[in-house]
Amino acid sequence: MPKTPDRPEARPSREQPFAGLTPERVLDASIYAGLEPDGRLFALNSYENRVYQLGVPEGFLVLKFYRPARWSDAQILEEHAFTAELAEAELPVASPLAREGTTLFRFGGFRFAAFPWLRGRSPELDAPGARALLGRTLARFHQVGARRPFAHRPAIDIERLGRQARRIVLGSPLLPEALHLQYERLSGMLLERIERVYGEVGPLARVRLHGDCHLGNLLWGEQGPLFVDLDDCAMGPRIQDLWMLLSGEAAEQQAQWAQLLEGYGQFADFEFRELRLIEPLRGLRMLHHAGWVCQRWEDPAFPRAFPWFGESRHWEGYLSDLGAQLAAIDEPPLLAL
Repeated sequence: MPKTPDRPEARPSREQPFAGLTPERVLDASIYAGLEPDGRLFALNSYENRVYQLGVPEGFLVLKFYRPARWSDAQILEEHAFTAELAEAELPVASPLAREGTTLFRFGGFRFAAFPWLRGRSPELDAPGARALLGRTLARFHQVGARRPFAHRPAIDIERLGRQARRIVLGSPLLPEALHLQYERLSGMLLERIERVYGEVGPLARVRLHGDCHLGNLLWGEQGPLFVDLDDCAMGPRIQDLWMLLSGEAAEQQAQWAQLLEGYGQFADFEFRELRLIEPLRGLRMLHHAGWVCQRWEDPAFPRAFPWFGESRHWEGYLSDLGAQLAAIDEPPLLAL
């Protein structure tokens, strides 16, 4: 790779984490990494990081510029190594490209990686056999993830997704003062319920997971599902990568689960105690999302994406949702144990 240019670089800050990341700077970074851009550059939808489709002579690549100070180099490289391990096992993921022995590049104060462009369409899981195929693929994914633990990546746990997020919201000016006590009470009760269920379920095996396996992080190609964006890969129970694929009324979710499990069971065993964690995990996701937006509010992309987030009516609806989630955790599991 050529030397970093001598001209002054705009450095990221907490308030403006992607300051100076102009299209010209992105192209300069790709040249620095030896990627031979042809001038085509398209910004892709992303809040946590900045992601671009880059034209090269062979077609397209995806450049992901990591949010400064979110993950350490060791955590990012562990994400890359896991993705490469999955690709080596012939699982449908995009593995980062290596140049001069590394997959993590630095330019102008930013860290970034380059990935192949995966062609696919939005998944249509109601198509015959689609959920069973997705279940088989996720089972293979998890079997690779079970080979060894992460050394540096985080875990899907109550502290990170629940307690930390709650502390962030309680300290945020976005939470209206008039609703502060109600949020404090409801979020505290929700965490107590989640902790109780975790205690009743008992210790469970944890594997390396996608961690954020919702339909927005899935594409569908000629051979089936394509997994994208392992930025939140973590250690956790297998159900974490399954529950977000269920939607609709109770009967619909039960039918969807039966199809997923039909495929999953062909390649891996499933510990049915994990089904009791679906509603606690949903509750943790609700707490974490609110904390995430509050924590990132100084990034200009977040007020643009969530303009309603500081309004009282948003928080009133959110508190109502937390109350409903409290009730859901106390109900018998929707799916059969």
